[in-house]
Amino acid sequence: MCPSPQQPSHTAKPPRVVLSYEVPFGGNLSSDFALNSIFAFPPNRDTLGGTSYFIVRNEGNILIDCPALEQTNLDFLRSHGGVRWLFLTHRGAIGKTAEFQQPLGCEVVIQEQEAYLLPGLTVTTFAQELTLDSATQIIWTPGHSPGSSCLHYSQLGGVLFSGRHLVPNQQGEPVPLRTAKTFHWPRQVKSLQYILERFTPETLQYICPGANTGFLRGKSAIDRAYLRLASLDLQALRQMQVLL
Repeated sequence: MCPSPQQPSHTAKPPRVVLSYEVPFGGNLSSDFALNSIFAFPPNRDTLGGTSYFIVRNEGNILIDCPALEQTNLDFLRSHGGVRWLFLTHRGAIGKTAEFQQPLGCEVVIQEQEAYLLPGLTVTTFAQELTLDSATQIIWTPGHSPGSSCLHYSQLGGVLFSGRHLVPNQQGEPVPLRTAKTFHWPRQVKSLQYILERFTPETLQYICPGANTGFLRGKSAIDRAYLRLASLDLQALRQMQVLL
């Protein structure tokens, strides 16, 4: 039996809009536009303070990583059209995935090496890449964990949902962080190099990190994402010591 969602506390904050944009639908009139939005949920204690994101769009909504299991969060997801896909960026973002899949009927997506952590669930796995639709691709970026992956959404000039592969440092700059729990640091740096080779300043405008969002100091996302990543010294990163 699945546990009941937690009742919201008086201090619980609702999801906030991170980015929004208009897309045409129906006819060709200038008024025929729908407002699509990207929301961020408050940090989730079940995922060690991880931040979950929700892309609301006509093509099927995408929940990225698991938010806190609270009735207010379930109600919010339902009120915006439900969830088509629940994509997990890494094993530490699983949280209460089973308890979200059952009432929402969503498709859970995770890299194949970490699917064993979801026993009894029906999941969609992938090895290197998975294309959800023309605007959405998931890419394997190992290092932080064996199955660490990012989701790239091509709207708004390109938004990368990076999980814990790339997070803001104390200056709000996107970086890979080497910790005592890092699975394979050289692979993580190599995954960063792959992102730089795959994208351009025109296709990677924003990063929505899955942790350390307090270091953004009120900003909704990391802007000028590609240029910030390109300024990193990869050789120096390879020599970086473990951060406890």
